[in-house]
Amino acid sequence: MLFRASAKTVAVMALDGSLFLHLTDQFVHMHGYRPGDSEVRSWERSIPVLAAALNDAGLGDVEVLLEYALPLNSKRADVVLAGVHPGTGEPSYVVVELKQWSQVLPHDDDPTLCHVDPYTHPVLNPVEQVRRYCDYLVNFNGAVAEHGHRVNGVAFLHNATELDVAGLREIERDGQGLLFTGQRRGAFLDHLRSKLSDRHPGAQAADELLSGATVPSKQLMSVAAQEVRERQQFVLLDEQQVAYRMVLNAVERSKRADHKEVVIVTGGPGTGKSVIALQLLGELYRRGVAAVHATGSQSFTKTMRKVAGSRKREVQDLFKYFNSFMTTEKNSLDALICDEAHRIRETSANRYTRAALRTGRAQIDELIDVAHVPVFFLDEHQVVRPGEMGTVAEIREAAARRDIACHVVPLDSQFRCGGSDAYVRWVVRLLGLEPGGPVVWEPDDRMQLLVADSPEELEAFLDARRAEKYGARMSAGYCWRWSPEPKPGDPLPADVVIGSWARPWNLRGDRSVSGAPPSALWATDPAGFGQIGCVYTAQGFEYDWSGVIIGPDLVWRGDRWVTDRTASKDPVFKRSTPDTDVDRLIRNTYKVLLTRGMVGTIVYSTDQETREKLRELVSGRPEPRSAEAEEPVLRR
Repeated sequence: MLFRASAKTVAVMALDGSLFLHLTDQFVHMHGYRPGDSEVRSWERSIPVLAAALNDAGLGDVEVLLEYALPLNSKRADVVLAGVHPGTGEPSYVVVELKQWSQVLPHDDDPTLCHVDPYTHPVLNPVEQVRRYCDYLVNFNGAVAEHGHRVNGVAFLHNATELDVAGLREIERDGQGLLFTGQRRGAFLDHLRSKLSDRHPGAQAADELLSGATVPSKQLMSVAAQEVRERQQFVLLDEQQVAYRMVLNAVERSKRADHKEVVIVTGGPGTGKSVIALQLLGELYRRGVAAVHATGSQSFTKTMRKVAGSRKREVQDLFKYFNSFMTTEKNSLDALICDEAHRIRETSANRYTRAALRTGRAQIDELIDVAHVPVFFLDEHQVVRPGEMGTVAEIREAAARRDIACHVVPLDSQFRCGGSDAYVRWVVRLLGLEPGGPVVWEPDDRMQLLVADSPEELEAFLDARRAEKYGARMSAGYCWRWSPEPKPGDPLPADVVIGSWARPWNLRGDRSVSGAPPSALWATDPAGFGQIGCVYTAQGFEYDWSGVIIGPDLVWRGDRWVTDRTASKDPVFKRSTPDTDVDRLIRNTYKVLLTRGMVGTIVYSTDQETREKLRELVSGRPEPRSAEAEEPVLRR
């Protein structure tokens, strides 16, 4: 939330301009960069209109929460109004989505989407958008989790007339999603008065909402079975729902017209790519559409098979690998959902492939050919192995060669790292994956970041979080040799050795050994805490607390990072792999590891100069504390 005050105060500050200066300052503090000109203009043009409406309705004492951050993700509702219901006397909340749009055209095939200049792609109908914000708030804020009736939503298109938005009202069906235009301002005031009392201030209701406990994010794997076999478990927001609907619409078009389309969904870590992919698979599965899910990750695919298909073999069979389609007949599927598509390889053939199948055919071509609607979810900055080539450009080019329409949907909001855009941006700046150089971490109340002085300190801190019922894992760069699997009953070899501290890598195989889970389940089985995960077992997963050990393959020297390929024990780096590729892949590896945590990350470097740089940037380190403490203690 960027600002909170009564409607009276908001109106006064909007009039003298101080409100927008305050919003800008708070935005910079929370996100680490200045808001765009279009966002500032929207504040200047929309907030005064809403403030005037509230005061004209006699609701000057209603509390106004501007740019309210939804729990556990980076999305913000434009406004949440907090007050008392005039009939029940209970706390009452109205989520308001403000739009300056003056003309909106409904999407031909789907009323939940619409077209607005100057966007080149469909956007979510604001009625659907605000309805989903309400659902999400009820799902993730303990203050309203058992009182969903207290939350209502409206979209206020104050520049539009009724004729301008006539096609958007088709999906109005409940109090959680209503649309008002400037032409129906009177009806808007009446609606506000029906939800918010003019006799009671809203400060206490706002306090209650803001102090509501955040309901922990539903872990993707723990609900996979219900998601695929029964019903949707996650609320998709904004561009997530747009991506979901565009894929479903493409499948329907392909069935009606017998043609192909390609859909690419791009987004950074935690933008919900896998959640959307899983919801799509579940919906297509329930509709009886021939669709399968594929990845290049053994860990992810095996985990999905185990969890989602624990009782039904037919569900297990929905989860494949990218190299599973070498001999599959063209267009034998209605849809192919390619998750983690940045892991697409040049070819599906490997050393075990029969000679007859070594055709040299590109893996991208196989994936496009096998389905009427191939869908690719990818993050180009998560390429961590030589030969991974799943990029927007490669897929576009492959589709163009076949004269197939290709749609790209970007995802902006992210749900990993507590929904902290500032933390993800800090990581990519730290590693030099975006220009500008490392910056000092500014705590944002969403993600916690600490630096440990030793691996013992890192492990002890994470173990204390586990005692508080948080999930936690330790991972490291691939800088230590990896011994063969021990025999059953034998201890795991402690390969990761730092001084007197030593721990084993996660298992490589498909079976449990000495209490440690198989490789594919390291990130999701509680018994995985005792081992050190590598990027190949961590990628695609998340846990509450992430402990990351930066090895000698990436060290800070003077004013820059230096990668040392000789310090890497990763067998995928061959002599022929160029230094520039190794440098990029090592940095990408640490980006993946540093963005697995949902609540916080604690990082340790084996190099003293690097630790000093990290402490300088983070300005804190953990102190021992009791298991009852709620927040980590930092020594500054």
